[in-house]
Amino acid sequence: MINHPEYNRMSHSFSHIFAGGYAAGYYSYKWAEVLAADAFAAFEETGIFDTTIAARFREEILEIGGSRDFMEAYIAFRGRKPTLDALLRQCGIGEAA
Repeated sequence: MINHPEYNRMSHSFSHIFAGGYAAGYYSYKWAEVLAADAFAAFEETGIFDTTIAARFREEILEIGGSRDFMEAYIAFRGRKPTLDALLRQCGIGEAA
């Protein structure tokens, strides 16, 4: 990641979120980050090359496509609903920061 200089005011120049009704849609990106971080945490917990967790991810997420509700598929993979913990940790916020 590139560290922005202190004088950078990204929020002041991030106009597309405030113009044209896009603000609500922007949060779908953050939700995707939550899902990605939480799913990757499953691999961190069991071992990054664990074939069992990889097979479960393939079977419960990738192979089902849009054939069932995604939250049901995610719970089948992870054993629970997604949490923010892994994303916060990746962002340097939280206990393991």
